[in-house]
Amino acid sequence: MKKLVVLMVLATSLAACSRTEQGAAVGGLGGAAVGAAVADDAVEGAVVGGAVGALAGALIGRATEPGRCRYRGRDGRVYIARCPEGY
Repeated sequence: MKKLVVLMVLATSLAACSRTEQGAAVGGLGGAAVGAAVADDAVEGAVVGGAVGALAGALIGRATEPGRCRYRGRDGRVYIARCPEGY
């Protein structure tokens, strides 16, 4: 039951993120898990795998948002809209 609650909280928090942020989060977690599992030193493997996974996930997430830019309004809210011409 505790695992389900934790997964629900994580899924809800990722829903508010852009695809780039979601990709970085999922890639980082996946990379850390794989790195810890295959490396001789689990901590070092998790750190390296998490960094590589986050970078790769962010790049993949960014590639799925062509022509979209993130803006922050005066009220502090972030929104995504079409990029200006020539951007």
